[in-house]
Amino acid sequence: MLALLGQGLSNAETAAELHLGVTTVKTHIANLMPKTGATNRVRLAVLATRGLTERTED
Repeated sequence: MLALLGQGLSNAETAAELHLGVTTVKTHIANLMPKTGATNRVRLAVLATRGLTERTED
């Protein structure tokens, strides 16, 4: 979920990719925010992008 968000996919695109409903995607994103300390979707995407970058640099 977080990786797809970091790739810039919309909720609908993420739902289609994972074969889930859009509401389920929104729920997962909302649940990720307090776990990561992100205050909105953009910050969550930035965290995802940084995390993906750090993994590829290792």
